Amino acid sequence: MKDVLLNINKVFESKARLGIMSVVIINDSMDFNSIKNLLGLTDGNLASHIASLEKSRYIKVNKTFIGKKPNTSYSVTALGRKAFKEHLDALELIINQTF
Repeated sequence: MKDVLLNINKVFESKARLGIMSVVIINDSMDFNSIKNLLGLTDGNLASHIASLEKSRYIKVNKTFIGKKPNTSYSVTALGRKAFKEHLDALELIINQTF
């Protein structure tokens, strides 16, 4: 069991980051306000969690303009997809070993 815990990624221990990664992986890309509204987070809370995921290189920031309005969206990186899958696989292994 101790070996399984090695694959639990501390970056994903926050339910906000777990939610952000889930949303971004399911969708090719998702904008800030959509993530905020879907997960019920404040601007500051979401921004800090996104900064953490970006620092880990798990998500990338895409800045564009829609007309004259700036639009920031996020997508998962290959590293982020791999790390998230390993995290979920470890959780599943723990659950299966427990029951």
